[in-house]
Amino acid sequence: MSNARSKSMSSNTASRSWSSGKRSTGEARSISAATAPRPSLPHPSRTMSARSGTFPSPSANPPNRIMPATSMSVGTSLGKIAVSLGRPAQAQYQPLHPGLMTDMYHPDSAYVAWVNRRNDIVTFDLYARRAPFGGAYLLFAGLETALHFVRDFRFTDEDVRFLAQIRDYDRGYLEELRNFRFSGEIIAMPEGSVAFPDEPLLRVTGPFREALLLESGLLNSINLATLIATKAARIVQVARGRRVAEFALRRAQEPFVVTRSAYIGGMSSTSFVAAAFEYRLQATGTIPHALVQLFDSEREAFAAVAASFNRYTLVLDTYDVRQAIANAIDVAREYHDRLGHTLAAVRLDSGDFDCDARIVRAALDRAGLTSTRIVVSGDLDEFSIHDLVTRGAPIDAFGVGTRIGVGAGSVEHGVAGGALGGVYKLVNVETASGDTPRIKTAGDKTTWPGKKEVYRVGAFDHDVVALEGESRPPDSQRLLRPVVQDGALLAGSLPPLSEIWEFAQQNLRDLPEPFHALTNGARYDVRFSDGLRSLREELRSHVESNGRGATEAIPPR
Repeated sequence: MSNARSKSMSSNTASRSWSSGKRSTGEARSISAATAPRPSLPHPSRTMSARSGTFPSPSANPPNRIMPATSMSVGTSLGKIAVSLGRPAQAQYQPLHPGLMTDMYHPDSAYVAWVNRRNDIVTFDLYARRAPFGGAYLLFAGLETALHFVRDFRFTDEDVRFLAQIRDYDRGYLEELRNFRFSGEIIAMPEGSVAFPDEPLLRVTGPFREALLLESGLLNSINLATLIATKAARIVQVARGRRVAEFALRRAQEPFVVTRSAYIGGMSSTSFVAAAFEYRLQATGTIPHALVQLFDSEREAFAAVAASFNRYTLVLDTYDVRQAIANAIDVAREYHDRLGHTLAAVRLDSGDFDCDARIVRAALDRAGLTSTRIVVSGDLDEFSIHDLVTRGAPIDAFGVGTRIGVGAGSVEHGVAGGALGGVYKLVNVETASGDTPRIKTAGDKTTWPGKKEVYRVGAFDHDVVALEGESRPPDSQRLLRPVVQDGALLAGSLPPLSEIWEFAQQNLRDLPEPFHALTNGARYDVRFSDGLRSLREELRSHVESNGRGATEAIPPR
């Protein structure tokens, strides 16, 4: 480990994210989520203060990363990346079998196709029918994990033996699985893109059996990561420039995915030390209630912390907030005079955050501790943070755990969460006669057939989903870009995490204000081309007139 990095990860970390910078003044502001501007967050690859481990003011460059970003690598000192879930496979996690990262009906269906000698070149679209949390957009994340999954998807001898034990597959099919490698192509939106319902996030083209077996792993990679990144973006938006840290490890369903995705969404640091190491992010920490309870008195505990770090944070709600802030001020004065140590921040983890923050701020200011920051954590989400900021609560930073860790919705606000309903649908089959678009007819789940492109017109004026080969709209950019060709990752398809972060934040800043509304906001204009609409209606009519599911008379394109 280099000296610079060793210093950056020094022991003086008790107040990592909260310890300096201009604090919130607490004046009331009206911040309708639909009109709140996206904080202009600077580039993340600055090193953190080696001595104090502190955050600068919101107007300065935040030290989000302790080293220049690199893309997730295989063979780090923490162990190999478990490609299907984007997490290091150290002793805590058993190594996964990539070929078995599938649902049982996929190898079964591939077997049916094998028996019937069907391995046509097909195209699948991966997309979401709705934006999560009642919002207007999705922040696309998880592409890097998905591409690692595709690259490393294979069946080991052990995998093949297992499948032979649970299914009566022909030996020839098992041998095909043993030699499996994806040989097709993938085009995708860049990770960090702002996308909208029904737009293909990625498009897979390849032999049917290959493309089919990738479905579950691709959806697993994209669904959770996009859900968490979108949740983080919503939270950071309503915080209006206040720091937001991710505290999700203890309840996160996939902690590495959560940390990485929350960072893409704009959260500035994490409490999860292994993820901070793996992704070179800033590690955030305060102190737990247990440390306070260990000592015979709260003041004794506070003094122990103050003596241990030159900049430190104290938690105030173990017993009584009013007594705690008095103890904190007393200790802060004593250890500043004795050792030059500074009370960088105090944390509230329960109670009436608005009321208690005002009491604490007033006490700190009276004591001359005007630069000591107030951090709040405890079942926070975008709605509770929006409420606190709107009411002018003098809070400088937020720690968000459970709600980001599980991508939770809000019962109080009638917002569903917990999963992104991304789907993977077959839309085209290449036959000897040419392309044959396919459709699923199921009410509002009816698919858009054919090989498609997505274009963004202007600066979020509107998007166009069109058939491949249709003319490109004026003043537009193509959103789907090649990332895999002939089964191999293309150069530039795995950008550094710092670039993904920067791209995501620029997208979010460019997204017009009405589409940032937490609920019931404006609906973004996604237009389907005349050719695509005509094809969809033609195929739907054909299915209805020839019997549901009949495709033999669909003319090739």
